[in-house]
Amino acid sequence: MSTEHAHVHHLENPSKSGPPPKIDVVGTVPGAPPAPEGAEAMTILVTLAPDSPGAPPHRHSGPAYGFVVKGAIDFELEGEPARVVRAGETFWEPGGDVIHYQDGNHLADEESVFVVTMFCAPGQPMLTVVGPEELEARRDRRAPRS
Repeated sequence: MSTEHAHVHHLENPSKSGPPPKIDVVGTVPGAPPAPEGAEAMTILVTLAPDSPGAPPHRHSGPAYGFVVKGAIDFELEGEPARVVRAGETFWEPGGDVIHYQDGNHLADEESVFVVTMFCAPGQPMLTVVGPEELEARRDRRAPRS
């Protein structure tokens, strides 16, 4: 995922007074997989209390794209090292079979908030928890932890 700020746009609107909006691209996902056919786009706002572990390991039926509004979250997808995503940064999940291990609050003394838009496959839940048996069976797919 790219977080370049090279794409800065200004939209002129000659029929209005005042300065035009400034648009900064804060993240992109090159080569992102398509949403499932007939997908429902769902945007949610998640507020994590201080030291919240977030959701248990889970997966989404389609891709998800998020933006941390406040604080910092611990983020880990299957096959990728865990990382911290801070306010103003974005994160991406391809959905499907990939397990999302962590999305907890990185901060012990203040809440963290993120917005995520998910493209859910029709008739499937937004989030499906992964059980301990599957986590154990896929242990080799998880990036080494420090």
